[in-house]
Amino acid sequence: MRWACILLPHMAMDGVLRGCAEPTAPRVLISGPSQRRVLHAVNPAAAALGLKAGQSLVTAQALATGFETHPFEADAQAHWHQLLAAWAYRFSSQVSLQYAQALIIEIEHSLALFGPWPRFEARLRQELQSLGFRHRIALAPNPVAARALANARDGWTVDEAGLAAALAQLPVARAGFGAATTAFAGMGIRTVKQLQALPRDSINRRFAPAVLQQLDALLGVRPFVLQPYQPPDVFELRIELGYEVETSQALLFPLRRLTSDLAAFLAGRDGSVQRFALLLEHEDHPQTNIEIGLLAAERDAALLFEIARSRLEQAKIPAPVRQFGLRADQLPAFVPEYRELFDTRPQQNVPWEQLRERLRARLGEQAVQGLRSHADHRPEYAWRPETSGGGGAELANAARPGWLLRRPQPWPGASPALLSGPERIESGWWDGDDVRRDYYRVASRFGQHGWAWREVGGDGSFMLQGWFA
Repeated sequence: MRWACILLPHMAMDGVLRGCAEPTAPRVLISGPSQRRVLHAVNPAAAALGLKAGQSLVTAQALATGFETHPFEADAQAHWHQLLAAWAYRFSSQVSLQYAQALIIEIEHSLALFGPWPRFEARLRQELQSLGFRHRIALAPNPVAARALANARDGWTVDEAGLAAALAQLPVARAGFGAATTAFAGMGIRTVKQLQALPRDSINRRFAPAVLQQLDALLGVRPFVLQPYQPPDVFELRIELGYEVETSQALLFPLRRLTSDLAAFLAGRDGSVQRFALLLEHEDHPQTNIEIGLLAAERDAALLFEIARSRLEQAKIPAPVRQFGLRADQLPAFVPEYRELFDTRPQQNVPWEQLRERLRARLGEQAVQGLRSHADHRPEYAWRPETSGGGGAELANAARPGWLLRRPQPWPGASPALLSGPERIESGWWDGDDVRRDYYRVASRFGQHGWAWREVGGDGSFMLQGWFA
């Protein structure tokens, strides 16, 4: 088997930057007790000012000004870890969060679907970059070696034959030996090769059993059991805005992030969403929920954002927003749209399902309706508007035009030419709207085909009911 490790060394900071309209501005994460706040992480712009992790906040403020501070939240980092695992689940059924700030993925069985490793790796990097997370990736025959190699070098790819040589030059400080690394430095042991040269009995006497266990796991001698990741059944994400927002336009940037993350989550679990809610939290006002329902299950990020944006712009925001979130707990399985093998539709055309959702979002629920056939022989009652997206049962008689007039109108001009008929319709005695008509397919002098009727047994003028295409 082959295992890839995706190391995310800046996951906490990247998670914060994703919610910022200006991610390139100097920003730092702070942690520690209120008496001594320290920098937990810094972004590249803050590092250029001379700030670095581990500095006290007082020292950082003495060195530079103009940087923004954000609290480090362990729960938020755990959330990003879970979100990225859901994203990685689309590429492999064996994903693990066992290592902090890293994803372990088994890719041997995925190469047939996603292509050789260089192409697969390029896709992983492209999607991680679009999600906004800096990363390092390494590939090895076992997950422990992959994790250690990712510590040392980005893009390191090792097969079974080259594993021993790669590990031999690996610094012990990056090989996952924990507290024993300090003792190794005192003994002059700098690389895994030097550690391997020591007698195993001596290592076992001087160090905890975990040292030999880690060494054997690196070499693949001892099997390493990973805890598998299972995608949750509910998606919920909240973004702390850090300031009060009073207009829907100012919420569009975090909304795009929310819908993008929802789409990545759905793709990972091979699911879709038909109902979700936008959550607007206020300081002195109850939470505002904007419910969004779709006619069909979807997972396209652009479509979800456009529909949510339209509903958000139409909603009334009762108070300034401090926190913005999205929750989806109805996640049906995704059923792809049926298409021909050779699709001749121009690329700029939009599928009907997506166009329908966009029109409903822009114009309102009742502004876009379909037609549903109804089991009634009278043309005025045979069709009804519907908004559910489902189709009705077709009437047995299919010789009716697709365009019916709102009300029958006298036939213009002279009597039409009769092409077929009559079809007699006698119905409606139970509701007081009884009709007794003979219907004909007729032709005008211009060649148009229409559907006209006259009373049963009568020789009166024809009434036009509709036109054939």
